[in-house]
Amino acid sequence: MTQLLSLINSFQILDLKTEQMIREYFVEERFQKNEMIIQEGKICSKIYYIKSGLVRRFCLEDGIEITKWIYTDNQFVTSLTSYFEQKLSFENFQASEETTVYSLSYLDELKLLEYPLFSKFHIKLLRIYLSRLNEFHHSYTSMSAQEKYLYLVNSLPQIILKAKLKDIASLIGVSPETLSRIRAQIN
Repeated sequence: MTQLLSLINSFQILDLKTEQMIREYFVEERFQKNEMIIQEGKICSKIYYIKSGLVRRFCLEDGIEITKWIYTDNQFVTSLTSYFEQKLSFENFQASEETTVYSLSYLDELKLLEYPLFSKFHIKLLRIYLSRLNEFHHSYTSMSAQEKYLYLVNSLPQIILKAKLKDIASLIGVSPETLSRIRAQIN
């Protein structure tokens, strides 16, 4: 819980009462390797903060799993549309290794938002995440596969160190064989 509170306090300094409520509402959960956290076709009722582990977000396209992103320690994870709008998820989230999270249910989040300091944190976090997502989407989609791989190596090395090669290949939009060639050219 210390990691989570440190992250929140880096956005918004909390008072003791708000910290106490965060400790009460966030619940530690563990997922085994390959266990589904969020499933397509179901309503996502929680948001997760990854204490440790690796989570892969993927969609099925023509029966093939396409990795959309890989999340590592100290990141929030949820199916945004499903969680915020409480409608069926169009994506899956799966633990790629044993993963420990702090989860917050949709209803408990609504209760926490009644605390002004948590609400300020929430707004700041959403603004930064949306801004980064927009910037990332703009630049990442125009990169070549090699540039995407180098971006991951330099900016998000945990993904390279921990994720399966087939998932990294899917994430950058190439076959595992092409990823092997890219890696050989870089090394």
